[in-house]
Amino acid sequence: MESSNAQHEKTSFKSTLMVVLWPAFLMACVATGVFFSLVDPMELIVLDERLQVHMLGAYTIGFLIFWVLGTFSSWLTALLLQKAS
Repeated sequence: MESSNAQHEKTSFKSTLMVVLWPAFLMACVATGVFFSLVDPMELIVLDERLQVHMLGAYTIGFLIFWVLGTFSSWLTALLLQKAS
């Protein structure tokens, strides 16, 4: 019975992880496209200094930042849904 519970928790964790990461990935794709359509990565200024990053590096960093923000948002939603039930 304990192994069944452990297996269910492992499966539940994997499914929760996918429920959190997949929408965050899709939103990061959209957010990156919209953001970099409006902002030139070579014109980004952080803390009064122009970023010295290759364009592809700026796109990658931006995508990862948007993915982390989306993951946090999706994780918070999943957490609140678990607490509600």
